[in-house]
Amino acid sequence: MSDHAVFDRLTRLYPSLAEMTPDAQRLMRESLQRIAAPANHVLFDLDSPCSAFILLDTGSIRVVKPALSGREILLYRLEPGDSCVLTASCLLGRTNYPARGVAETDLAAYMLPQPVFHRLMDASVPFRALVFHHFADRIADLMQLVEEVAFGQVDQRLAAYLAERAPLLQATHQQIADELGTVREVISRRLKQFEQLGLVQLARGQVRIYDRERLQQMAAPLRDSGH
Repeated sequence: MSDHAVFDRLTRLYPSLAEMTPDAQRLMRESLQRIAAPANHVLFDLDSPCSAFILLDTGSIRVVKPALSGREILLYRLEPGDSCVLTASCLLGRTNYPARGVAETDLAAYMLPQPVFHRLMDASVPFRALVFHHFADRIADLMQLVEEVAFGQVDQRLAAYLAERAPLLQATHQQIADELGTVREVISRRLKQFEQLGLVQLARGQVRIYDRERLQQMAAPLRDSGH
């Protein structure tokens, strides 16, 4: 695929790019480096140097915070058209990553090397708009996550998690525990209780949700409290 074709494809995902000056567009076209990664590939890891800004073309990325115990909590997901606020923050602050990015599916992306990232940040208002577009939303999401982990009850958080994914969630108990920031044993116990109440049916690698309305009612105290 030619540089122009790649850039045209990216402008459909990141419209701000089309507003850059011809010089800025040319610099980006000449600097983009395509990467491909299979599902579960670690794209960046805790304390690793941050050397490039990623523009996701296809697939998705899970950004997680690992703990020394081996547990991890999901911070956010990246889809095509999103920008990674942790990557931008690390590039701007010239710091290492405080989290891990894992390919959730097979993916293709384009990397912009750090020197070019800084040149465009200095010279291009549309590029800065692209970088900062998701900051407010991501920070709000992260604050909500902190509140839920700190103050939310596991039952309420699990009920909300299941209700959002009705009627079928394909995930292991360990994966659910990782996303909710707890341990597998707790999730397995709560899911068994939910099954006995007729809310869900458990099978290997999946949870079928039968009563989304009751799960939403269980989660309501969490939402009503603002946590």
